[in-house]
Parts: sequence; structure tokens; C-alpha cells
Amino acid sequence: MRHGKAEQMGPTDFDRALADRGHADAREAGGWLADQGFAPDHALVSAALRTRETWDALADGGGWALEAELDRGLYSAEPDTAIDLLGQVDPAVRRLVVIGHNPTMAYLAQLLGDGAAPEEPEQLVAGGFPTSALAVFAYDGEWADLAEGSARLLTQHVGRA
Repeated sequence: MRHGKAEQMGPTDFDRALADRGHADAREAGGWLADQGFAPDHALVSAALRTRETWDALADGGGWALEAELDRGLYSAEPDTAIDLLGQVDPAVRRLVVIGHNPTMAYLAQLLGDGAAPEEPEQLVAGGFPTSALAVFAYDGEWADLAEGSARLLTQHVGRA
């Protein structure tokens, strides 16, 4: 998932907060995921303020009481680095939420898909993978073995309140 709509300015880019719309859109996305029957075991979230706030709103909308794992490296990660970070997720985790930044999240969605889904993530990527966009994948394997083209896109959604 890409973080929700953020304020244009902040003390630093890392410390930019979500705009009101970002909070509302992320809550909507959480409700949508819950309506799909999704409840995460784990959340890996960039440590930037806007991604932390996105997780809080997403979890609120989904009705999940789960503490996110904050990762400062996800803030500036390239897609390959993001895949490496996913490879370090505890093998006991079956349902994972990842919240980060563009362009990494858009490229990650492109890289993970095996091309078998009726809707390819390129549709969202072509639209800029907007704020509060998410792509839901299925993956049968260990996180440590996650690689390009190894997951199947199930659906995609853009949170809009």
C-alpha cells in the first residue's frame, strides 16, 4: 500500500503528516480490506510520519488491534531492497500489510505479480499508483523465497472516502 495523501510541507519530508483526506482514505481502505475478509498478522510500515499515520487509520478502518513494525529503511528503499525486507518477515506471518512510498510501492506491485491476474497492477501504476492505493497478492511460499513474479495479484483498490 502507498501511504495516504500527505500535507505538502513538514519540518522534513520524513516528518510530513497526513492531510485530513489521507486519514479518511486510509480508514476507507481498511474498511474495504476488512470487508474482503482480510485481517493482517503483521504490518511492516515505513517509519515516516505519514506512513505511520496511514497504518493507524487503516487499522482503525479495518478494526485491527495490531502494532506495526516500523522500518526506517523502507522509507528510502528501492524495490529490490523492499523485497529483501519482505524476505526477513517471520515465517509464521501468513497475512502481511506493507505500507511505503512511491515509486517503490508501485514498482514492487509490478515486480511481484506473476502476470496471471485479470487486472494487472500496471493499471494503478499507469495512474501513478495514487495515494491510498493498494494491491492484494497471494503468495504460496516462505517470505525468504519471495522473488519477482512469484505472487498472484488478487485485487487492487484505491481508498477514497
